Amino acid sequence: MQESFRDRQKKSYTLMRMSYDLVMALLILGMAVVMIFAEKLKIEQIMAVDDTFRYLFGGICVLYGGFRLYRGIKRDY
Repeated sequence: MQESFRDRQKKSYTLMRMSYDLVMALLILGMAVVMIFAEKLKIEQIMAVDDTFRYLFGGICVLYGGFRLYRGIKRDY
């Protein structure tokens, strides 16, 4: 019975962690899209920021969002 409880607890933790990683990946990748395509989306507040900073921050968001997406899909916790 103790092993059954531990198995359910581990499965629940894995599911929660996977969901968290996938949601965070979507949010971070969404931020990358907003930063990189601000001119096409016509977002004035983002367009006012220096282009170099926008593209650098957008690139970092793509890398980190991709990592979170990979980790959420891999499920190796």
